[in-house]
Amino acid sequence: MVLPVALAACSAQDTPTAATPDDTGRDWSLHEWPLPTAAAHAAQPDLVTTGNDLLLSWIEPEGDGHALRFARHDAAGWGAPRDIARGDDWFVNWADTPHLLATDDGALWAHWLQKSAAATYAYDVALVRSDDGGATWSAPATVNDDGTPTEHGFVSLWPASTDALGIAWLDGRETAGGHEAHEGHGGGAMTLRTARIDGALQRSDEQRLDAMTCDCCQTDAALTGRGPLLVYRDRTREEIRDVAVARLDGGRWTTPALVHADNWTMPACPVNGPAVAARGNDAIVAWYTAAGDVPTLKLARSTDAGDTFAAPVVFDRGEQVQGRVDVALGADDAWVAWVREDRGGQSLHLARWAPDLSEERQRIEIAKLQGRGRGTGFPQMALQGDALHVVWTDVVDGAPRLQGRVVRPTANAALQPL
Repeated sequence: MVLPVALAACSAQDTPTAATPDDTGRDWSLHEWPLPTAAAHAAQPDLVTTGNDLLLSWIEPEGDGHALRFARHDAAGWGAPRDIARGDDWFVNWADTPHLLATDDGALWAHWLQKSAAATYAYDVALVRSDDGGATWSAPATVNDDGTPTEHGFVSLWPASTDALGIAWLDGRETAGGHEAHEGHGGGAMTLRTARIDGALQRSDEQRLDAMTCDCCQTDAALTGRGPLLVYRDRTREEIRDVAVARLDGGRWTTPALVHADNWTMPACPVNGPAVAARGNDAIVAWYTAAGDVPTLKLARSTDAGDTFAAPVVFDRGEQVQGRVDVALGADDAWVAWVREDRGGQSLHLARWAPDLSEERQRIEIAKLQGRGRGTGFPQMALQGDALHVVWTDVVDGAPRLQGRVVRPTANAALQPL
């Protein structure tokens, strides 16, 4: 249980499809961003920044199994896709997706979910490391060592040092009866655990951070000036499922606390986790809630690395709101992306705010999607300089495929009315 926090570079193939001046007189243009995924069935993207490059990973089916692949985008454009791993015993779904990370020693890290027993929801977190830019990868190490045929997933990664990473995951070892048991039908609760993994893939400093969390909501992490900030959906015995944060400070986690007390009572997991971004000691968190039976998206800011958050702003609400948020934070702008669905279909939206969330500066419809429901998954964003890159899954003629856009400013003289 937790307590409330005190409130207090693009390819030459790109062509502009829209341009809208903001209140500073700059145009923000929406461009096509061709992706390197040749497979029509590519899905489950992750997009991260490393130095001056971007890394994109995805899963595609292969025979009776799957392949986890990635590609690097630099000033020259996309490099050739490379394999990270292949397997016929993975747990693959729309919500619990693999992630990539780069550490300062040049190593790349990646994880996926691997079946541990015949039961549907019995799987572990497998982690690999590459010391040669992704040409070769280590043998996988299992992050959780409990040996129980239960769920382990919804992972977040962050650099713990030059050559080590921090990892957080939802861990079902205490649920005993499996998925049905911990979703309100007896058994123990899903927990949140963290650990440190060194360059030899050896785990240390494992901690149980929260003894009862929401079961199937994504976790997220961002590096602040005072250490990694972890965000997740909490759960109480009364089935209140609000969003909580904790920060790793000097080797110890701060006591988890709520970003805001929405008091959303929900008897099952909404599969709709929060997102966090940070710059120095400034941090923003976006999340979905349906407190009061109204789907609502909120955004809150902290100026002290997550110790306290100001009262949230509401940036969308109503039956069309699906959530599935991601956020990015730059020197001059804060960004949030999310999904809506109505009778006309799904659409992906983007809003640009002042970094202090004092005003919303611009709202863009990134794309209309052909897919509906869960198949479109969760959009991913990454800032690279002044350019914001967005990647998402659409479903076209029954097959998932990745799409990309980039939003970037262009020098403009006079401010024109919107």
